[in-house]
Amino acid sequence: MKRVLTALLLVPAVVALLFFGPLYLVWAGLLAVSLLCLREFFDIAEASGVRPLRVVGYGAAGVLILARAMPPAAFLALVAALSLCVFLRPERPAREALTATAVTLFGLAYVCAPFALGREMHEMSPHLLFVVLLVNWVGDSAAFFVGKAIGKRKLAPRISPGKTWEGAIASVALGASAGAGYLFWFHPDGMSRFDAVLLAVLVNIAGQLGDLAESVLKRGADIKDSGTLLPGHGGMLDRVDGVLFSLPAAYLFLTWVR
Repeated sequence: MKRVLTALLLVPAVVALLFFGPLYLVWAGLLAVSLLCLREFFDIAEASGVRPLRVVGYGAAGVLILARAMPPAAFLALVAALSLCVFLRPERPAREALTATAVTLFGLAYVCAPFALGREMHEMSPHLLFVVLLVNWVGDSAAFFVGKAIGKRKLAPRISPGKTWEGAIASVALGASAGAGYLFWFHPDGMSRFDAVLLAVLVNIAGQLGDLAESVLKRGADIKDSGTLLPGHGGMLDRVDGVLFSLPAAYLFLTWVR
């Protein structure tokens, strides 16, 4: 019940922001979610025995989400140099430099870069960003309820014992159908019905892989949820783990493949 109530509160708020909110509020929302997820990722890293550079990471996340002029490769190189400079302070053990810098950079690439791509997709059209969220919302719900009802064959028992093949198939069928149906109604410029179906399926599969990827991180840290922010869902990272893979997949499809 908590899971359903939380979704009923969050979904209308997100829809209102994407379609009716001013641009600065959309960017602020993307940054806020990104920072919450990055904090939870850093918590997972610390539970795994690695101390990330939190201040550097949070500052870099703000630049990555809000700035548009700096190429990604130059940005990551700058953050890497900045991170290593932090270890010039005598109180920081030099032996931690490589692992702390690496996990900070990985957090930015894994958590924050997808939201920067989400900003770009919102500028293309709010509908394109929304369809990624829609496919994940419907797919997650289908996998959860179908898996609970009839799921028997484990999808990845060593990574996430609760996930089943039945739930995964239901996620693709219902999530991709919802996404493709929305794109049929929206009619984005130059997108055929075949492309719409292909995009929706790609987004769903990428989302399921993203869910499994976060499960690997949590299992490595021996924790169940990334946080407790959202009742019934766990942390913010638990709620958007699939989106972190879906956004890059959709962006690449829209800008390169298509």
